Amino acid sequence: MSLKLVALFLAIAGVVGVAIGYYLRLIISLGKKGSMELEIKEMLLAAKEEAKKITADAEAKTGQIAEQARKEIREKEEKNRQAEERLVKREDLIDKRQSDLDKEVELIKMRVVEIKAIREKADKLEEDRKKELEKISKLSAEEAKGQLIKLIEKQSEEDFLVLMNKLETHGEEMLQRKAQDILSTSIQRLASSVSQDVMSTIVEIPSDDVKGKIIGKEGRNIKAFERITGVEVMVDDTPGAITISSFDPVRRHVARLALLELIKDGRIQPAKIEQVVEKAKQDINKTIKEKGEAAAYECGIIGLDPRILLILGRLHFRTSFGQNVLQHSIEMAHIAGMIAEELGANVQVAKAGALLHDLGKALDHEVAGTHVEIGRRILQKFGASEDIVKAMQSHHEEYPYETVESRIVQTADAISGARPGARRDNIENYLKRLGDLEATANSFPGIEKSYALQAGREIRVFVKPDVITDVEAKELARNIAVKIEKDLKYPGEIKVIVIRETRTMEFAR
Repeated sequence: MSLKLVALFLAIAGVVGVAIGYYLRLIISLGKKGSMELEIKEMLLAAKEEAKKITADAEAKTGQIAEQARKEIREKEEKNRQAEERLVKREDLIDKRQSDLDKEVELIKMRVVEIKAIREKADKLEEDRKKELEKISKLSAEEAKGQLIKLIEKQSEEDFLVLMNKLETHGEEMLQRKAQDILSTSIQRLASSVSQDVMSTIVEIPSDDVKGKIIGKEGRNIKAFERITGVEVMVDDTPGAITISSFDPVRRHVARLALLELIKDGRIQPAKIEQVVEKAKQDINKTIKEKGEAAAYECGIIGLDPRILLILGRLHFRTSFGQNVLQHSIEMAHIAGMIAEELGANVQVAKAGALLHDLGKALDHEVAGTHVEIGRRILQKFGASEDIVKAMQSHHEEYPYETVESRIVQTADAISGARPGARRDNIENYLKRLGDLEATANSFPGIEKSYALQAGREIRVFVKPDVITDVEAKELARNIAVKIEKDLKYPGEIKVIVIRETRTMEFAR
């Protein structure tokens, strides 16, 4: 029974505890609910205050922006108003100027009409005056004009001559001094010996017994030698020497080397001759290559095609008026280089143009054309610079002077070829050239006499003073120079001097 009571009490206690717990939980829940509502109300009040604040700030900023916008609108309206005023004033000014221009145009038109009328009247008066003058003088206008011009020319001839002589003398003196300084400096800096080549070569032999071996039985050996080498071998009574003659220097040198080798070997027969001549040709080709390379190296010219150097080396065996062409070209290169330095031109181009200026002479008997044209084609074919081609192509005036280096090359050619002893010419050609020079000068009217001087590099012409005036003498000198350039062939340049001398003679008794 007690257990049931205990269980009952425990059950009642549990029910009471649950009821108390539920009540406490209810009280706590109600308390929390009131607290949350309070917080919500506070948050709503804060949000309303914040909204009022933001609204007030927005209204304030809106008012400022609106005020600023109104201010800008007022400023723009003011500017537009001022611009409109300026446009109105400008339109008024343009209208006024247009009106003034229209008035000036009308005035000009009236003036043009007046001037035209005055000009027509003046032309008519001039024509009437001219006809009256022609009627009085019995001369046409052209005839009177010609007589007047002649009269003025005669009266002013002395003044013109003095002025021309003054200008010419001053310019010539200044240019002459400068040219003399440059040329004399260049010539003095280069002093090379001159070796003249001839049409024959002397070969020394150890004894005259060798002559018989060279001739061979019934002339068999000498005929074979001449046929293979293309030279003429002259065996005469000259002791210790045999002469080889040919117009081709390369053939002469090949024959000389072959003959020396045959004499040294002692076995002279047609088969051996052919073998030795072939070896001599190979040696000559090697020499040609070495000479071309040595010439370019001596002149300080680099970058040339090896084939150009090979052709250049052949000039070692070429002569022009007895002057070795390769030595002449090397000398020209040095002179051209020094002149180019003095004038501030391209030294390398000037030296290369001078060294290669006679390149065509190495092939002139094999290829058609002048040596200048052949040289141009060779340089262009093997990729030489266009500046070098322009520099070398004008040394005989076959092409115009396109660069200052072309004139330098022509000047160096004249210096090298005109030095005393540099070239050889036979007496017949020399006398014929002088005679042709004097005959060319004497072909003009009014010539009293003429003399060729300085080995044909100067011609002095004496004129008749009663036929030729001083002004006409200057024109005569120019005409003679032009005719010489056109009709005669000569190296360098020829100075033409026309002398007009007037002598007055009286006797005192």
